[in-house]
Amino acid sequence: MSTQRSVYTVAQVNSYIHQMFSADPFLTRIYVKGEISNCKYHSSGHIYFSLKDELAQVNCIMFAGNRKKLNFRLEDGQKVIVFGSMGVYEKGGSYQLYASAIRLDGIGALYERFEALKSELSEMGMFDQMYKKPVPHYIKRLGVVTAPTGAAVRDIINVSKRRNPGIEILLYPALVQGEGAAQSVARGIRLLDSHHVDTIIVGRGGGSIEDLWAFNERVVAEAIFNASTPIISAVGHETDFTIADYVADLRAPTPSAAAELAVDDMVSIRSGIEQDRVRLRNQMTQKCAYVRREAEGYRLRLQAKGPAGRLRERMMQLENLQERMTNACRARVDGAREAVRALNFGLKMKTKIRETENLLRVAEPPLRAAMRQRLQGTEGRYRVLEAKVRMLSPQDHLNRGYAFVADSRGKAVQSVSSLVRGELLNITLRDGSLGATVQQIRPEGLQSQSVK
Repeated sequence: MSTQRSVYTVAQVNSYIHQMFSADPFLTRIYVKGEISNCKYHSSGHIYFSLKDELAQVNCIMFAGNRKKLNFRLEDGQKVIVFGSMGVYEKGGSYQLYASAIRLDGIGALYERFEALKSELSEMGMFDQMYKKPVPHYIKRLGVVTAPTGAAVRDIINVSKRRNPGIEILLYPALVQGEGAAQSVARGIRLLDSHHVDTIIVGRGGGSIEDLWAFNERVVAEAIFNASTPIISAVGHETDFTIADYVADLRAPTPSAAAELAVDDMVSIRSGIEQDRVRLRNQMTQKCAYVRREAEGYRLRLQAKGPAGRLRERMMQLENLQERMTNACRARVDGAREAVRALNFGLKMKTKIRETENLLRVAEPPLRAAMRQRLQGTEGRYRVLEAKVRMLSPQDHLNRGYAFVADSRGKAVQSVSSLVRGELLNITLRDGSLGATVQQIRPEGLQSQSVK
């Protein structure tokens, strides 16, 4: 008798394993730390990545709903701690970690503290622009809170003295790194604020996040916010941002830049004043010259409008009128002379016209007789020419019974030798024309049938 064995499908096995994972409290709420690799942000909003250490790795997924709680961007190589639950992807037969929350491990914890304090102070309004005090110009006393040695303090002093050799610098030698650094920086801010300096620079040189951490403490932020003196933050390099940078009235990327923002360049200012003085002098010179020209113009106009000027103007007007009257009189006299000449010429012409009329009356009868004789002779010659033309006219010949014969091309037929049998002819008579066909040709001296 054989023993019957149970056989399961792949789906049943994967489902059973999934139930085991779901029933295990150790796997439903678990923290796993490792290094991020193969991180991919999907268009759906999910994040797919692997978590690995020196010995193994596990596939992970963070759904879009949980991603909203992530306050930094996942990147390959980051050391993180992932909180979530282990589950089985039944279709693929693989297990993976479903991440509910992720935080950075080690340094990541400092970033979390930084972000938490930043968010809290922002909600309190300590970063609001309305609380930012303007940094004054042309300051005489500059307060500096930084380490007494190092590149930062040297840069601040050198730049400040170069821009304004007469400036007074009050340095508070503070701890900027390690235990008690935050309290030391805060004391320096409060002390310099009480000494009524014009502007305070708070800063240090570059370093890691641990080195700069004193400027991320609440006590420093509160000291900056409560100070009545404008404060410039100059912590680290341009890429470094601290809580002090957000609270300060003005942020500088470096300590040297902070000195340039706090201290005006008096050399450039003096040069600008000198340029303004020269420009103002030139403008005043031009203005004075313009006023002189205007005054001279007024003087000339006043001179022209005075009694002597008006008298000269009247005398010129009188001379002009006198010249115009003289010219008008001359013109009238010349016109009268021309009229007299025209009258004399008219009288002479009338006399000549009368003499000519008398001559015409005497010559008219013989001229008329000669014209009649000439016309009669011309009329006789015309009648003779008319008779000759009629005798030469083809129509006259047609009227006497003759005919005009032309071939098919319209050319006059002058000899029977130019015709052939069957050729078409056009015969013109006195009162019309007709067509004919050559049936037989009869040269002179031979008898033949007539042409039809």
